[in-house]
Amino acid sequence: MKLVVGKSDLRGAVDIPGSKSHTIRAAVIATLATGESRIEQPLESADGRSALEACRALGAPIVEESGVWRVTGLAGAPQVPDNIVDVQNSGTTMRLVMGAASLLKDGVAVLTGDEQVRRRPCGPLAQALTALGARVVSTRGNGCPPVVVEGRLRGGETSIEAVTSQYVSSLLISTPLASGDTVLHVPLLNEKPYVGITLDWVRRQGVRIEHDEDYTEFRIPGGQSYQPVRGRIPGDFSSATFFLAGGALSGNAVMCRGLDMTDTQGDKAVVDYLVQMGADVSVEPDGVRVSAKGLRGCEIDMNATPDALPMMAVLACFAEGETRLVNVPQARLKETDRIAVMRAELSKLGAEIRELPDGLVIGGRPLHAGEVEGHGDHRVVMALAIGAGQVAGETVIHGSEAMAVTYPGFTEALIALGGLAREENE
Repeated sequence: MKLVVGKSDLRGAVDIPGSKSHTIRAAVIATLATGESRIEQPLESADGRSALEACRALGAPIVEESGVWRVTGLAGAPQVPDNIVDVQNSGTTMRLVMGAASLLKDGVAVLTGDEQVRRRPCGPLAQALTALGARVVSTRGNGCPPVVVEGRLRGGETSIEAVTSQYVSSLLISTPLASGDTVLHVPLLNEKPYVGITLDWVRRQGVRIEHDEDYTEFRIPGGQSYQPVRGRIPGDFSSATFFLAGGALSGNAVMCRGLDMTDTQGDKAVVDYLVQMGADVSVEPDGVRVSAKGLRGCEIDMNATPDALPMMAVLACFAEGETRLVNVPQARLKETDRIAVMRAELSKLGAEIRELPDGLVIGGRPLHAGEVEGHGDHRVVMALAIGAGQVAGETVIHGSEAMAVTYPGFTEALIALGGLAREENE
């Protein structure tokens, strides 16, 4: 599919879908819990579906109702899957399910994904799980999926350099169910707020984890159990980023409903980024309102928010002066190398942009319409779509079907705000 976007103003309110990060953690923890969980308003998207089906493959009975998933937990004892577990495009599901599968009492689980997931590194996580008593092997010997996982996790002491926070989150969810205690050393941790999300989840479900302030050492008692998950999934700040940033562009004013600034999601920092760049931002009881007031360039440390890089790169093109998006080398390890991809695609539209090893430098310069590629990355497609609404003529974004990974209703939401957009077959 391709998305064709014309110049328009965005005005009005949009309801933000449920958080991907919360949805996947809820599904995996509910699968490992004792008793029946009730997950309300989970993210209904390709990534949400991947997590749901992976949990079913581990043996969890799951009933889907309108806006609710009811999960019967396995009391820390996942079952051997009947077939290969395919997580499709969900890297988060791959890493969290690697940890869950390390609790198998017998047999093995074979985990794979689509072409992008099969390029995403899992080697450090595999080594840590193996050091703690499981056995995890990359079938191609390159540290990437497909992987074969054999239990059972016993606990112990290990160290991991977490270029992605998902390694640590996987270990924090699985090790409390190991037979013995675990000590986890983390000398490098990117995306620190995502570990905070995980800690919040495990504690709410009755699990104890001790750690230092900087998340460099964790002490996890073994032999614990999870209480059932009960509650509503909050709105997704990662998905909201596109409309929050869109509201900051000339002629626009957007209210994103369903966001809670007290939530643990790291991407709520985007609200601060917008303030720093000069947007008019108002945090209200039912969400966040953003309107244009003239943007200025600045330097933003994006280590905690790699998912926001594509949209912030687009936004910087419309700011006065130079913007530096830095300290986010792990953005090269996402669905695509987002640093290289955003430089390449924005350059096609006339951007003044160059790569750093860990980010981008962008000068404010008018863009023009053109044809760009989404590279199979949902966040790249949506970011380019918001930027395209600011330039004269029609911009064609190829590969728009990738949006279904996290935000299948994005185009409809864009149109409801006044955007000129249509999807066409290639």
